[in-house]
Amino acid sequence: MAVHGGGGGGHGGGGFVQEDEILGKAYDAQLTRRLIGYLAPYKIWVIVALALLLAMSLAQIAPPIIAKYIVDQAVIPAVNGDLGRDEAFGRLALLGVLYLLVLGAGAGLRFAQTLLTTWVGQRAMYDLRLELFRHLQFLSLSFFDRNPVGRLMTRITNDIDALTDMVTRGVVSIFGDVAMLVLISIAMLLLDWRLALLTFVSLPILTAITAYFRGMMRESFRSIRIRLARVNVYLNETLSGMAIVQLFTREKQTFDQFDVLNRDLLHANQGQVRAMSVFQPTVNFTRAATSAALFVVGAYWIQQSSLSLGTLVAFWQLLNQFFQPILDLSEKYNIMQAAMASSERVFRLLDTQPTIVDPPSPVELPHVRGEIRFDNVSFAYNEGEWVLRDVELTISAGESVAIVGATGAGKTSIISLISRFYDVQRGRILLDGVDLRHMRQADVRRHVGVVLQDPFIFAGTIASNIRLNESKISDEQVRGAARFVNADKFIDRLPEDYATVVTERGSTLSVGQKQLLAFARAIAFNPEILLVLDEATSSVDTETEGLIQDALKKLMQGRTSIIIAHRLSTIQNVDRIIVLHKGRVVEMGTHRDLLTQRGVYHRLYELQYRAHEAESGLRSA
Repeated sequence: MAVHGGGGGGHGGGGFVQEDEILGKAYDAQLTRRLIGYLAPYKIWVIVALALLLAMSLAQIAPPIIAKYIVDQAVIPAVNGDLGRDEAFGRLALLGVLYLLVLGAGAGLRFAQTLLTTWVGQRAMYDLRLELFRHLQFLSLSFFDRNPVGRLMTRITNDIDALTDMVTRGVVSIFGDVAMLVLISIAMLLLDWRLALLTFVSLPILTAITAYFRGMMRESFRSIRIRLARVNVYLNETLSGMAIVQLFTREKQTFDQFDVLNRDLLHANQGQVRAMSVFQPTVNFTRAATSAALFVVGAYWIQQSSLSLGTLVAFWQLLNQFFQPILDLSEKYNIMQAAMASSERVFRLLDTQPTIVDPPSPVELPHVRGEIRFDNVSFAYNEGEWVLRDVELTISAGESVAIVGATGAGKTSIISLISRFYDVQRGRILLDGVDLRHMRQADVRRHVGVVLQDPFIFAGTIASNIRLNESKISDEQVRGAARFVNADKFIDRLPEDYATVVTERGSTLSVGQKQLLAFARAIAFNPEILLVLDEATSSVDTETEGLIQDALKKLMQGRTSIIIAHRLSTIQNVDRIIVLHKGRVVEMGTHRDLLTQRGVYHRLYELQYRAHEAESGLRSA
């Protein structure tokens, strides 16, 4: 079973890696191939979309060609008197209807192509988003120690949105733009190769402009994504800790810090805007200059009778269409840059391998008794900084044990190791004689229930927080678990009892109520091994503390129980007390035996007893 509460414990996460700032050179082709790979399940629809794009391109080229015939075969002959009025009108009507039909067909094809491309892109990114979330769920806990939630939220929201734009508006449409350019170029060459070559003179200029802005735009998009991630991280942290911000009246300082991050993001976006404000007018100026050159040269050739007016009109329309795909490609290039900057981080995350992995041939325990043995265990979160040293410890099945020690002695690390959130560097931890590393993580956690001092409550109903979406746990089992741990007393007073909706992190519940829900959750999953931190009862009223202590006694019956004790007064009735000091087991025995030894436990007890006496004296005074 997974952790049934949010955890205490003091350990480092191995240093915070600013991965957004250290991104290396992107291999655009490689990243694009990986993205296109998500279109593979929909390749038939992609082929249909490409066919629609080709047909749409042909439909867009046809109107200028029809316009040429309207001018050369109907308008000019009518003006010159070469055609009668009725014959000229007939030709105009026929060509005009054909012109409208082609425009209508083009609009219909564009609608179908846009609809299909968007559908395919959304489905592909739906698959990628699912894969990313599934991957995150199975990464080791040490990964989340090093990476803030806000940054991961950016990956699965903003970065995936950028990739969605690329797939829906970029990948397939780029083929259409390229096809459009090729077909228009062919049409121009067939109409008049001289004007076509004059038009093509602009291509080297456009290539140089694009090359100049390419590096600028890439750095701009990367800068925006980096700063957006920083803003998300800061927002998530600040909103989660708003009580502390208000308690210490740090609103102004917090606002000023956010203003710095927000201004940084503004400047990054302004850099992108400046680049685009220069790029697009430059392309438009090149188009206008090419049009002017066409009209000058075309007018001269018309006077020389080596070019028809209809051909020049068709060229003028084709020229606009020739530059439109280029402008579209520049927009797609922006989308591609945003997608490349995002895909670097998304695939970097997908390529991150968990440090805790299941063995190739896992051992399965058909029945778990609950015996736990630490065999010469040494453990460190960060290399060389040992939290546990040479721990030798055996906890019998069904035994209740309390682990005590000063802050930083390694107590909470034991919970993480038994749950196999981390693996030991030296020694072994055995469950019923089997090394935890030889078992599946899911199998280990299925037999372990953890109740920490800050239980995590999800947004949802009371019942859903107890069963955690486990369909095998019936409503009656949920109610029975709540009754068993005394949680029913406060649940029955709620407006809709077990159907009452609680907000994120259970902000509408008291500390004691959240703790009782965590106990009910543990009972509902019925683990053979129970790990508990007793710190939760330190900040609740006397009545609720009594309910929690009673629930704890019931939970401990018939199962191996390990209490990570902070208050020694709560664990005097356990079978055995284990004392940790600087990561080593230094004492072991009952409460009475350890007091008699007058060692580390005796000193801890004396310190807490004196502190309690002093507190009682202050109250009575």
